[in-house]
Amino acid sequence: MDHKETMPFIRTIEWEMLDKKKFFPLSIASSFTIRTTLYPLTLVRTRLQVQRGTEIYKGTWDAFKKIYKYEGGKGLYKGFFVNVFSIVSGAFYVLTYENVRHILQANNVTDTKLRALLGGGSASLVAQTIIVPVDVVSQRLMMIGQTVDGVNHSPAASGPTAKSKTRLALAVTKDVYQRDGWRGFYKGYTASLFTYVPSSALWWAFYHLYQDNIHGLFPSWFPLLGVQCTSAVLGGVTTTTLINPIDIIRARLQVQRLDSIGQAFQILWKEERFHMVTKGLTARMIQSTFYSFSIILGYESVKRMSVKEQYRDQIRW
Repeated sequence: MDHKETMPFIRTIEWEMLDKKKFFPLSIASSFTIRTTLYPLTLVRTRLQVQRGTEIYKGTWDAFKKIYKYEGGKGLYKGFFVNVFSIVSGAFYVLTYENVRHILQANNVTDTKLRALLGGGSASLVAQTIIVPVDVVSQRLMMIGQTVDGVNHSPAASGPTAKSKTRLALAVTKDVYQRDGWRGFYKGYTASLFTYVPSSALWWAFYHLYQDNIHGLFPSWFPLLGVQCTSAVLGGVTTTTLINPIDIIRARLQVQRLDSIGQAFQILWKEERFHMVTKGLTARMIQSTFYSFSIILGYESVKRMSVKEQYRDQIRW
């Protein structure tokens, strides 16, 4: 029997197995591609979460149609110019996630789900500290020029309009600073941590949990990458359902310049009651499904392409 056939394959490619010179450029390229492709879903989700009831959009598909009809294809990419800078936070996210898992492994923490939980939470804490100012500006840009039937529905807090992309981004940045000082760039930071730290921790933990439990359901010839992508989607759907109400509060804080999580919750409860649990959930579920599938397809593929030579014979696609 061929020696390669008897060697156990590596299901999880660890940090020390990677050629970092290959991994980081490929990881950044993958992240940029995914963010570019899925950005319209982020924009639609934000607008649905911020609007009162269904005064502008009746749902996800209605939002897509109206934005495209009244604002054109460019309307689906409002704020993208600024959001591109989130790639920097993405690089720190990956670096933190992998290193925390590596440190825990070195300290004899063998439970992959626990390592994923702690790694995901730590990675999000670092990333959110970098990305929140970008989110504050890009989300206000998303709301500018929100037009339906010739009526401009842009919230006053969104800031100035009718400028080039660069000038508009600078104008919004200046507006945030003039209104709230440096603290304005971290509006909703606490809510972001409450949203994304547990979300990231749970997403990675569920990813490994589902992967461990469904792997045996597939035939031996089925691609491991297919199992991983399926696990990612299931983990994303589970996490999104649990975290959605907190995410709505975060979006309201950042776009509407509210003073506290409590105030945002009171306004949301007054407007939506129990509908706040499902508000924007369809858009977020769709985004999460595509994002979870795409991020793992890209991330695990990049890891396979970046693995050191001595491990290549043990890697299975």
